[in-house]
Amino acid sequence: MKIGYAGMGIMGRGMAGCLLRDGHEVTVWNRTRARTDALAATGATVADTPAALAAGCDIIMVCVSDTPDVEAVTLGEEGLINGLADGKLIVDHSTISASATRQLAAAVREVGARWVDAPVSGGSEGAERGTLSIMVGGEVDDVERARPFMESYGTSITHVGPIGAGQMVKQVNQVLVVVNGLAVSEALLLAKAGGLDLDATIEAVKGGGAGSWMLANRGPQVVDRDWRPGFTIDLQQKDLRLVLESADELAVPLPATSLVFQLYRALQRRGLGHEGNHALVKALEEMAGLEVARD
Repeated sequence: MKIGYAGMGIMGRGMAGCLLRDGHEVTVWNRTRARTDALAATGATVADTPAALAAGCDIIMVCVSDTPDVEAVTLGEEGLINGLADGKLIVDHSTISASATRQLAAAVREVGARWVDAPVSGGSEGAERGTLSIMVGGEVDDVERARPFMESYGTSITHVGPIGAGQMVKQVNQVLVVVNGLAVSEALLLAKAGGLDLDATIEAVKGGGAGSWMLANRGPQVVDRDWRPGFTIDLQQKDLRLVLESADELAVPLPATSLVFQLYRALQRRGLGHEGNHALVKALEEMAGLEVARD
């Protein structure tokens, strides 16, 4: 089985690398070709266009930034659709609009190919280590066909429903991530103001009812003032835009998520959109006149 991978961003590079480490035959494509160099050096073939990628592969993974990017990679002049044929399968790991996902799936079905939406969670660390959580929408047979390859980079792979359901579950995931991130930020700000040892505080609470992935993984980064992104503020904002659009369509109030969106917007105005999403704490620090850092 020949595997294609389109999108060598912060997540895609790690995921394609996991496929290579597991011995799969992998061809990659990226709009900026230089980003494929490291994978080419470890055995990947590089395609010149998405169409060439699709023509030479049986299953094509996609992980790009936003809905228009997936549409361009799939339906553009040199898009994947021009290389698809009966029996080929696209597995989209991007986080995009659920309605656009269903439209893209319908378009590739017209040429005999299949679509699975499979957004991921776990940050760039999870992509590199092969420990991502993957929420998958699609037909059972298509999901099971893709599963052995997704197991290269995912330890939790859950079929959540038909096409588009994966994207909706990812939106649920992002609500939990950012509201949890706000809680971590507020808690660490309180700990700092109270004169506590920040490392000891994190250690004391992370194993109990207040524990979470965000606290255990991003809390220490905040204390270290390490803003390297597992997921950038800019990408988080794109996801929250999708969440709030869905909430508006469904008439669901999401006050905490809306607040985080506005706090991130303030950080973007300060030119911090490239930093990790845990830099949310900086918005609270500015209001408090206090920095969450070791003494």
